[in-house]
Amino acid sequence: MTSNYTGEPPSAAVEPAQGSPTPLGAQRAQARSLAAGQLRERISGGHWAPGTKLSEHVIAQELGVSRNTLREAFTVLAGESLVDRLPNRGVFVARPTADDVREIYNARRIIEPGAVLWGSCSEQVLTRLSSVIEAARTARGAGDITGMGDANQRFHGGLVSLTGSDTLVTTMDRLLARMRLVFHSMSTDPGFHGDYVDRNAELLRLLEAGERELAAQTLREYLSSAETQLLDNMG
Repeated sequence: MTSNYTGEPPSAAVEPAQGSPTPLGAQRAQARSLAAGQLRERISGGHWAPGTKLSEHVIAQELGVSRNTLREAFTVLAGESLVDRLPNRGVFVARPTADDVREIYNARRIIEPGAVLWGSCSEQVLTRLSSVIEAARTARGAGDITGMGDANQRFHGGLVSLTGSDTLVTTMDRLLARMRLVFHSMSTDPGFHGDYVDRNAELLRLLEAGERELAAQTLREYLSSAETQLLDNMG
């Protein structure tokens, strides 16, 4: 007698496993993630000031996504405290509060010194950080506050990249996007940003000299000083 038994029920070959995303669901998730990433980059790059209303129609066209996908991306960013969704009013770039500043710096004081202490300081990474310092000095010489802010973001992101951890790098990217909104309150003060060009250069010097513990201690003090300045400025 010939058996028709194949070793698994006929439906197993055509039904996705329970909980697995369908191809369409995976595509939507990818589109949402890409849109959220593009919006996060714009915020991190200082493209929008805190409180800016974000037009669904305009941004959906610019990103080439549907408005439903854009709304899902806004939900992602709202979860990261980068935008505020106000009923019957729309979506706005978040305005960081003093509590936001404290939360961000608490996280940074753990992540960044840890990266400095235990990350891999390869020659390639140190060279990349050195080029960021040079860009910051050039921006300072030109009185370019935005350029100094951009370089500061890249430097601190570079420190966390020493860990080689995609999870920590992603976390830092989100923190830096929130930081850009915090720094907006100092956007007319070249002294604030100019001082941190020198502080970043000193951190790099300590890393190049292999003085990791001193670099981590210096970084913790540096971050606490920046937090105090920002909180004082917020009143």
